[in-house]
Amino acid sequence: MPKYRVRYNDGNDGVNRMKVLVVGGGGREHALVWKISQSSRVSRIYCAPGNGGISELAECVNIPATDVEGIVRFAKQNNIDLTVVAPDDPLAMGMVDALQAEGLRAFGPTRDAAMIESSKVFAKNLMHKYGIPTAKYKVFDNYDQAVKYVEQIEYPAVIKAEGLALGKGVIIAKDVYEAKGALRAMMVDKVFGQAGLRVVIEEHLTGPEVSVLTFTDGRTVIPMVSAQDHKRAYDGDQGPNTGGMGAFSPSRVYAPEVAKEVEDCIIRPTIRAMAEERRLFKGVLYFGLMLTEQGPKVLEYNARFGDPETQVVLPRLKTDIVDIFEAVIDERLDEINIEWEDNAAVCVVLVSGGYPKSYKTGYEISGIEEVLKEPGIMVFHAGTKKIGGKYYTSGGRVLGVTAIAKDLDTAIQKVYQNVEKIRFENMHYRRDIGGKRN
Repeated sequence: MPKYRVRYNDGNDGVNRMKVLVVGGGGREHALVWKISQSSRVSRIYCAPGNGGISELAECVNIPATDVEGIVRFAKQNNIDLTVVAPDDPLAMGMVDALQAEGLRAFGPTRDAAMIESSKVFAKNLMHKYGIPTAKYKVFDNYDQAVKYVEQIEYPAVIKAEGLALGKGVIIAKDVYEAKGALRAMMVDKVFGQAGLRVVIEEHLTGPEVSVLTFTDGRTVIPMVSAQDHKRAYDGDQGPNTGGMGAFSPSRVYAPEVAKEVEDCIIRPTIRAMAEERRLFKGVLYFGLMLTEQGPKVLEYNARFGDPETQVVLPRLKTDIVDIFEAVIDERLDEINIEWEDNAAVCVVLVSGGYPKSYKTGYEISGIEEVLKEPGIMVFHAGTKKIGGKYYTSGGRVLGVTAIAKDLDTAIQKVYQNVEKIRFENMHYRRDIGGKRN
């Protein structure tokens, strides 16, 4: 059994405590477990499958996040009061639908609603139909036709695999040769499996990128504090796309007038569009935005908390997150006053050398305990295992070190002072997370 650092409530004070199951095993899930553990309403937390760091706060259950039947069976057998489905794959597979069919409470969108992320074609067509600003695009399921098209367009251009591809299914092609290579990789070589059988080819937008996560019960929508993430592997936004190398909150460019325009022209119209399509979206809807000279435009939707944006947004949340989850499920989000700390957060992701391509794991990690002695520092585990009281690397993204401070520049200085204390073989991280040029 894992060692618990959370003092679980036994309900002797007359308050009905909850057993919560979090589905997933990455840094986002660690941040969610950490936040849920602060709720006075929770008696016990499980996480499936979890990871080394999560095992300090929850009982890790050896069930894959994509095992829908296994998760439902566990939730029923253990009388779970609330299941939080965090990753994209189980949402796209209908895990929330399966839990609800058994009378279990689950936080997250249904399969039909999660299609806003699982199908880029659906998302683009939705935006086109309802006038939500986004890049111009064309859809192809025929390789030869796609090749002919990229021989005629301007560059750079964006090529996206239609389905889920671990955040890596987007290629920015500088010229026709890169475009053809991307099409071959997706549609012929099938490097993303079924996800690349259809592709979306878009015009390339320019401007600052912003991530805005929102809580919504399908009718009411409440944006969270803004954030920005860094997808490229190397400093200066160079190298291949990754699942995320770091994030910071708030955005330096998301001014109040921009936020109002986004809410009026993008966020609320999207929620209304999903309701019109009879795909009521309940959960967290993530808006990946580009602030272009023509105004804000949607780059992508995610049907769940972003990673690593969650690691900088949730530490700023003052309101009990379980109260929010319950209000979303019951469609009474309009009754909740969600409050945020007036501060800033920066997360630097430490990865295995070679990520996002080939890399080795199994290396011992040192320095975590020293870092956790610092006030305002959190270490969220993404790819770790705990063996014999020690942590070892077990994935590409290994740790996310988050610093909280009064402002971004102070948080940046604080996070890098602590990142330097952590060691494992072939460790790599970006040294410009939160930089003003972003």
